[in-house]
Amino acid sequence: MNAQAWQIEEFERHRPHLQAVAYRMLGSLSEADDALQEAWLRLNRSETDEVANLGGWLTTVVGRVCLDMLRSRRARRVDYVGSWLPEPIVSFDAETDPQQEALIADSVGLALLVVLETLTPPERLAFVLHDMFGVHFDEIAPIVGRTPEAARQLASRARRRVQGAAANADADLTQQRDVVDAFLAASRAGDFDALLAVLDPSVVFRFDAGTSPLARPPITGAPAVARQVLARGSRLAPHARPVLVNGAAGVVVGPAQRPFAVVGFTVVGRRIVAIDLITDPEKLRGLAVDH
Repeated sequence: MNAQAWQIEEFERHRPHLQAVAYRMLGSLSEADDALQEAWLRLNRSETDEVANLGGWLTTVVGRVCLDMLRSRRARRVDYVGSWLPEPIVSFDAETDPQQEALIADSVGLALLVVLETLTPPERLAFVLHDMFGVHFDEIAPIVGRTPEAARQLASRARRRVQGAAANADADLTQQRDVVDAFLAASRAGDFDALLAVLDPSVVFRFDAGTSPLARPPITGAPAVARQVLARGSRLAPHARPVLVNGAAGVVVGPAQRPFAVVGFTVVGRRIVAIDLITDPEKLRGLAVDH
């Protein structure tokens, strides 16, 4: 096997892991693919004969690429009107896609990705690489231009933010689906009290429409969210179909071949604590429902 063929084989062998790293760093499948393409180009240009652990080397390369992408993306985010939400990973309950399972393992739901987005790029890299993938701080330090101890502090700050903000969602998918079904039934019926019964008092409703003027800031509190759902969502509820959104109960809305919305739910203690509505066309590209 020549050097080029070996590089291709090794890169493909590590691709699922590298995609998982990039998705956690960027919250975007399309940007994760861009990061892997750049990592492949860097691998092609590098002499790796002396690299003992190519998987580790590629992980740090992807981390460095993602760090640069996060920094440049922040400058472009000024056009956003509402909430920025991650690009969702949508699948049906019966589907078992190993690649998708790798991407959303370790409960990488929408709620966690939203919290990760509040971190600085170096904090996010240190947390993702160390806490999620076990990369040593000695390897993280050169990527962020800090000492290993400073990199440890970045991860520690990020960990406190994540633990303080990320909800400990219910793990039972059947229970999640029951709660979401009750939410949809109440929405279809226009039943305000039934909506309040399934919403946590501090529920937050986030809406990502990209740069559309339809976007709006997050809405918090069960009464305000219920009013918003009844005012705008009741007519859409009959067109919602159950799916998994980042491994949790969710729905898609719209025609089978061109859904125009994905809704993710975070359920804690049989109550909905977060509703994430994504209508940004860029994040729904390639999403077709065949079932």
